Amino acid sequence: MALVSWTMDYASAKSLQAYKWMHTELKGNVPLQYMAWVTYPIILITFSSLFCHLVAPQAIGSGIPELKTILRGVVLKEYLTLKAFVAKVIGLTASLGSGMPLGKEGPFVHIASICAAVLSRVLSIFTGVYEAHKQDLLVCACAVGVGTCFAAPVGGVLFSIEVTSTYFAVRNYWRGYFAATFSAFIFRVLSVWNKDSVTITALFRTNFRMDFPFDLQELPAFAVIGISCGFLGAFFVYLNRQVVLLMRRPTALTRFLTKHRLIYPGMVTLIIASFTFPPGFGQFMAGELMPRESINSLFDNFTWTKIWGSTPPPGLGRSAVWFHPQVSIFIILLLFFIMKFWMSAVSTTMPIPSGAFMPVFILGAAFGRLVGEIMATLFPNGILFDGIVYRILPGGYAVIGAAAMTGAVTHTVSTAVICFELTGQISHILPMMVAVILANMVAQGLQPSLYDSIIQVKKLPYLPELGFGHISKYNIFVEDIMVRKVKFLSPQTTYRELVHLLESATLKTFPLVDSKGVYVCFFIFQSVTDCDSNTDESSVWSVQIKDWEEAELDKPIDIDQIRIDPSPFQLVERTSLHKTHTLFSLLGLSHAYVTSIGKLVGVVALKELQKAIEGSTRSGVRLRPPLASFRDATKSDTESKETECKVTVDNSGVTGSDLQDQPPLSSVPSCPSSSIPLSSLHHQPEPDSSGERESNDEPI
Repeated sequence: MALVSWTMDYASAKSLQAYKWMHTELKGNVPLQYMAWVTYPIILITFSSLFCHLVAPQAIGSGIPELKTILRGVVLKEYLTLKAFVAKVIGLTASLGSGMPLGKEGPFVHIASICAAVLSRVLSIFTGVYEAHKQDLLVCACAVGVGTCFAAPVGGVLFSIEVTSTYFAVRNYWRGYFAATFSAFIFRVLSVWNKDSVTITALFRTNFRMDFPFDLQELPAFAVIGISCGFLGAFFVYLNRQVVLLMRRPTALTRFLTKHRLIYPGMVTLIIASFTFPPGFGQFMAGELMPRESINSLFDNFTWTKIWGSTPPPGLGRSAVWFHPQVSIFIILLLFFIMKFWMSAVSTTMPIPSGAFMPVFILGAAFGRLVGEIMATLFPNGILFDGIVYRILPGGYAVIGAAAMTGAVTHTVSTAVICFELTGQISHILPMMVAVILANMVAQGLQPSLYDSIIQVKKLPYLPELGFGHISKYNIFVEDIMVRKVKFLSPQTTYRELVHLLESATLKTFPLVDSKGVYVCFFIFQSVTDCDSNTDESSVWSVQIKDWEEAELDKPIDIDQIRIDPSPFQLVERTSLHKTHTLFSLLGLSHAYVTSIGKLVGVVALKELQKAIEGSTRSGVRLRPPLASFRDATKSDTESKETECKVTVDNSGVTGSDLQDQPPLSSVPSCPSSSIPLSSLHHQPEPDSSGERESNDEPI
């Protein structure tokens, strides 16, 4: 992964170098400069979009929301394949080389996860298939992805835990650190080998003074940065989601853009490149700076308000782009922040591999730099305290703003640790933690994180968090939200009825019930129906063969030849919503069967939990009396047996290791049970109609 990351950085850096070379060589001819400035990124962005669309559409976007869903036990098809790897690497390299406000952190986590998934498939040849091992590899891959992106192993491990996991297995802690540390080390060694760096140092090294980096009286300013970044981060997530929803509305424009997929990314790139054109509006917002140059200049040690209007010092470097003879440095920083804000929110919606971490990081650095320059203007001689003068360091404010903004958008605190490793200094550890915590407090109360927002927009299976301090409001039990009409099999089910069931439902698991309601679960492969229902096409007109077919199809299924998993996860009907949420989150469940003294009474899945937590069922559900199902079951069946095992019907031919390979809930079509004319596939009786929840949605 370190080699892949370094190769992508090297290729994108060469692309940006060629981009700036063309702009410099055409200096003096503004029309040709403009054509080259806008054409180059349009070509790369459209190529990235087209390549991903043709090779693997799953490579589009960040990848962290999908990975977060996969780690919950839901399988998203084609997201962890070699085709997605190739499309992600090539598409992301082209996107980064275009100079657009895009990042690589999210996509690279996806790339590392693909490598881990492929590695787990290879290892399964020798060690067998174990779902837990695959999950552990994916968790470590998240840490490796962040670690090789920023050469930040500690922050990478912590960030991957915060972003992808609700509960984290401690056994993976040292594994993540081991993999992330070595990957980050090799990533920096490759930079030294290529002479990009003199030695192994931080990616964006700063040189802030260590003795008195800040004064206690500056803490209110740092708190203001944190609170402001919380509001700005929440607004960024809101703006990004609104742009995506706008493009998903069924209008004539969106249908046209969907049909012609390259127009939208091309138009967005054209608009952004036109605004950043250096001889035009870009001269007022440092438009010619590429993302990495922007970070290095925003973190420098100079106080720009003192330099503006005078001769720039010799060591200013690329920071000189921020100065304009007629425009104040405050106006340039403010314009840069405002323009890059909407550019980043819109560009991350393009159908290309891209991340939002680095653009948001730059936004936070610009905002922090703006506050720092204001403080330097208000206190030109520094802050006097106890006989010591503390000079204002605007670069330190920029680092704090970058950590606070990224923390607000991603709802993580580990961005502070990432900033420590990126800059190579921890002199501002206290104000940075204060700002990041305040930003998280504000942002989490206003909007979901950017990754959770994408999960909601894409309607991926997810489990919302229970509101803090409002657990008592969720006075709902499993029996109030479960789906009662469940399709099931029995030992008396014939092959004909099994064929009808497989053809009429897209579910992968079915409970196998006994004659009076006890259920077991097993694996049925496609070969079951093939060997008993398929015949030679050449003899299909033979009456004797038809009679034989009909006789075979009317035979009951042979359960002894079916692979059985004897450990289904069960809930009792009076399990509280809070406990159910905890179990689903901890174990990564996608569904659970509900039983009453061993008798199947319903099934609950992520969809039901989501509706209950979000309050959509709270007003419509009529709560049943306590132990109502127990009393009903006792009256209807006094000879019920205990639950033994769980049945899984797989139409795609997977093995027993894929017990959790459930399709996305949003893709399961509505299939009422009454449409299946099977004599043995009856619904469980509903003794209390007042408490029945009618639903045509499949539970799994």
